[in-house]
Amino acid sequence: MAATDFKDYYAILGVNKTATPEEIKQAFRKLARKYHPDVNPGNKQAEASFKEVNEAYEVLSDADKRKKYDQFGQYWNKVGQGFPSGGGAGVDMGGFDFGQYGSFDEFINELLGRFGGTTGSRTRQQSYSYSTSTNGQSGFGGFNDFGFQDASAGATAQDSEAAIALTFGEAFHGVQKRFSLGNETIDVRIPAGAKSGTRLRLRGKGQVNPFNQQRGDLYLRVELQPHSFFQFEGDNLVCEVPITPDEATLGASIDVPTPDGMVNVKLPAGVRSGQSLRLRGKGWHLPKGGRSDLLVKVAIAPPKDLSQEEREYYEKLRAIRTYNPRSHLQQVKL
Repeated sequence: MAATDFKDYYAILGVNKTATPEEIKQAFRKLARKYHPDVNPGNKQAEASFKEVNEAYEVLSDADKRKKYDQFGQYWNKVGQGFPSGGGAGVDMGGFDFGQYGSFDEFINELLGRFGGTTGSRTRQQSYSYSTSTNGQSGFGGFNDFGFQDASAGATAQDSEAAIALTFGEAFHGVQKRFSLGNETIDVRIPAGAKSGTRLRLRGKGQVNPFNQQRGDLYLRVELQPHSFFQFEGDNLVCEVPITPDEATLGASIDVPTPDGMVNVKLPAGVRSGQSLRLRGKGWHLPKGGRSDLLVKVAIAPPKDLSQEEREYYEKLRAIRTYNPRSHLQQVKL
């Protein structure tokens, strides 16, 4: 094994080999925030650093894994330029045979119970492993917005989490996706109404714990791609629709897009720019059934290019107008 194959996890986290668990956790949290993909969208170098930091923490935060990693490092230093050929050299340290591994990657893959290869899917998927404690409880330890969990000692199985990107249409109507996890292909049906942050649990599809061979669960975390028209405001959908000055003044009936198609909406006379009209039951699918509302925000859009006749009428209107929307400003003082 070449010297470059070995990864110094202490150096990656920027801590000493005598660092306490709390020091390791603090260093990890600082670097995780720095390199997280949500903070560095499209930055492949930051994504690679984030994976490396997560891997380092997963090993060093677990007392048993850290001990084996330290022993492996001592063995590697003794071997020097490479492992003895033949794989099973019988070199033993502390009751653990490191000579069975042909590379550092083989050792780490078994130590972390990874899938048999690189994880991939037809949609963007990034997998980070974490552990579930023996009492069945697990917590994000302040990292809920990051989408991964701290490793717990005494784990029984290796769970993993992956992000799946969906369009608004796929999430609204529901969709079936196919994933490749090593040599395994999984078809997943995502129900209608998924939102960013929705987590789907696939039992028995996680990583295998190398010490007891139990397989954890795979959690799919939904990430919605931005939509050009619709946005979320809580459970409701929000959209902005431009209207003309005469429609705002006199009222009108306009067509508005909804997830179900176009609907006709009546504008009341005197509607203000920024005012919202609520279309009940025209929003997103709710987990317990039914639909949220669609909030239509109107924005008065004055025309930029006027015909000669239109300009003349606007000038006549200005000349006879009695309404002054700024009259109350005369009373404003410090």
